[in-house]
Amino acid sequence: MKNAWTEKWDQRYAEEEFAYGEQPNNFLQQQLSLLKPGKILFPAEGEGRNAVFAAGLGWAVSAFDISVEGQKKALKLAEQKQVAIDYQVGELQELNYTAGQFDVIALIYAHFPPNIKSLVHQSLNKYLNVGGLIIFEAFSKSHLDYLAKDEKMGGPRDIESLFSLEEIKTDFNNYEILELLETAIHLNEGPYHSGQGSVIRFVGRKKLVGAIV
Repeated sequence: MKNAWTEKWDQRYAEEEFAYGEQPNNFLQQQLSLLKPGKILFPAEGEGRNAVFAAGLGWAVSAFDISVEGQKKALKLAEQKQVAIDYQVGELQELNYTAGQFDVIALIYAHFPPNIKSLVHQSLNKYLNVGGLIIFEAFSKSHLDYLAKDEKMGGPRDIESLFSLEEIKTDFNNYEILELLETAIHLNEGPYHSGQGSVIRFVGRKKLVGAIV
């Protein structure tokens, strides 16, 4: 049975136009260009632009989202680009990923509901290899200032759904920080990500031991 959260994303992704465009996120492109392809997971992957891009580079791609409509468009895009992705529909705890399965987990604008966002981050930890990377870009709490100036700019409207540097440090406390900053950028990613915004970018390498439980 659908809830309001699922219905929101199904409605958005049922539109003919890609909500965030068909091209991959710039930060993700930059980071993947530095890495040898392996196994990568895209949580909350929506219409598949980033997953399809990674598959085109030779990555073994897994992705998931709660939206069936998102999955449909992602698989159609993968077919157009002649690549294969494993895209499942459901919440993380319902899916069949295994411990240490992935070399990289890419969280690109994966804004989960406030009551579970940190739990999802911590739950993803077990699916990443020791030495594996988290690649993260999402809107910061300062993004509300930009939304006040431009109502058309995308991103959550409630501060609890946005991120701070301290939240990232806490959620990924068993990671070596390779990059962590809050910065203003111009987004040109489809109709829902167009304009100036404030984001947090994070790249972390999973340590052998850590405080996440």
